[in-house]
Amino acid sequence: MDEALLRSLTPVVIGVLVRRGADFAAAEDAVQEALVEAVRGWRDGPPRDPQGWLVTVAWRKFLDAARADTARRDREARAGAEPPPGPGTAVDDTLWLYFLCAHPSLSPSSAVALTLRAVGGLTTRQIAQAYMVPEATMAQRISRAKRTVANVRFDRPGDVATVLRVLYLVFNEGYSGDVDLAEEAIRLTRQLAAMIDHEEVAGLLALMLLHHARRAARTGPDGRLIPLAEQDRSLWDTRMIAEGVKVLQAALARDRLGEYQAQAAIAALHADAQTAEETDWVQIVEWYDELVRLTGSPVARLNRAVAVGEADGPRAGLAALAELDPALPRYAAVAAYLHERDGDRETAARLYAEAARSAPSLPERDHLIRQAARLRSS
Repeated sequence: MDEALLRSLTPVVIGVLVRRGADFAAAEDAVQEALVEAVRGWRDGPPRDPQGWLVTVAWRKFLDAARADTARRDREARAGAEPPPGPGTAVDDTLWLYFLCAHPSLSPSSAVALTLRAVGGLTTRQIAQAYMVPEATMAQRISRAKRTVANVRFDRPGDVATVLRVLYLVFNEGYSGDVDLAEEAIRLTRQLAAMIDHEEVAGLLALMLLHHARRAARTGPDGRLIPLAEQDRSLWDTRMIAEGVKVLQAALARDRLGEYQAQAAIAALHADAQTAEETDWVQIVEWYDELVRLTGSPVARLNRAVAVGEADGPRAGLAALAELDPALPRYAAVAAYLHERDGDRETAARLYAEAARSAPSLPERDHLIRQAARLRSS
């Protein structure tokens, strides 16, 4: 298999798909999947017309993804026409597909990746960013998952924990604004909560409601990202917050703490503060301690460093940050914020600019660039 040949053909094939009507991101995603097929199928050498082969396979991948995206949008449109309040009373095919893609023959990570791609409508790049792995690695993982389940009977649904993980990641993509999936994730989680009496299902639903309640305040009229501390809290949906808190309290009362309940408790403390200055950062640090204990997640540790900086001062936050890997996504942004609070504006400006270069979305990148420019101009 000639890797140099594949690299040279990649931009050519992307260009062909774009000329046929695919947008650039979808074309790039389809070509990545075609490259995975080539890596597996060209072990004895490339076909007679490698470019034509890649174009054919990539175009088929693009059409499959487009059909899946159209089906997902139709489901979202139907969901938007439904009455929004109250728990769901029936389970639709979408939620059942989530369970089927979490098949026991797959590892949890492979099941999540496959479901996000096949049912959730996320691109390979978005899934790779959520898992903090290279896009090529995720493309191979999804391809392996497809091969694993190609000849199995989908009559043994997967476990609840895997489905919850998928719903959590789908909601996060919707909440970021890149793909409008947040309401669909909430709808499906409501249905799951009505179907299963499980404290972590309730915890995830509470977490989604508490975050979604702040959505109207997260961006300005011009699309600019507004940090939590600067948001107009009068725009927060108080009814949704009240529902989220009620669901969370019922889950916590069962005394079987899980990661989604811990995250929801942190979100509830933010929602409870009338102003940013009234935020109970000491309690938030305690909940992050619980979350780290439950998951060991480096992202939880990173967020904990921010909370420590607010509760005990920026020096304490920087000390907590120093224990983490600087390669962690958003590490530079957190370091910039803590250095600014500590009065080191020059270092903060440099770190904001560094963080902007690796920002996962355009709104976040633009926000970080503005932060760097603000410090350099003052």
